[in-house]
Amino acid sequence: MNKTLILLLIVLTSNLTEAQFIKEKSINAQIGYGISVPYNSVDEIADNGFFAQGELVLKAASWVEFRPYAGFILTSSNGKDLNDNPTDEKAESKAFLLGGKIRVRAPIPLVAPYAEIGIGTSIGKFETLTAFNDIDKSGIIYHIPFSFGLELGKNNNVDLGFAYYFQPSVEQYTGAFAVGITLPLNNKK
Repeated sequence: MNKTLILLLIVLTSNLTEAQFIKEKSINAQIGYGISVPYNSVDEIADNGFFAQGELVLKAASWVEFRPYAGFILTSSNGKDLNDNPTDEKAESKAFLLGGKIRVRAPIPLVAPYAEIGIGTSIGKFETLTAFNDIDKSGIIYHIPFSFGLELGKNNNVDLGFAYYFQPSVEQYTGAFAVGITLPLNNKK
């Protein structure tokens, strides 16, 4: 299943890069404050860390883009919940992220809201320890990315948003508050 998913992502993204309907290509680089949160826990916890991601932006129209991505997230527990009380519960991720998303955006100059969804894989180490779960897993798992935010600037080349990666097999989601910048590649006119 995992090999099939990776092969499917590679085939889809490689075919899209030279497709006739792609109007523009760009590179987007994001960096941000990462978090990981268990699906269910007794204590309110959100373990924090670092997030970085790069995307190949393939613009099909002014309102839709395809975005194959690669990135990573590193989160760890400090042994405290959100109220600063000690806890044994945690949701940690140290993973490489790989996948593809589709972004739908309002083509508005200066401030363009967007939402995106896709499918991908997380490769790394995941630990979810709550009153309901005791998961310690390494390897490849699938995730479902979901993001929303704003594209800012004259050319909408600054990205400010929230990115989430739902990981059902380890009962947690990771996410980030991220800032990104988009740099155009040589585009055919």
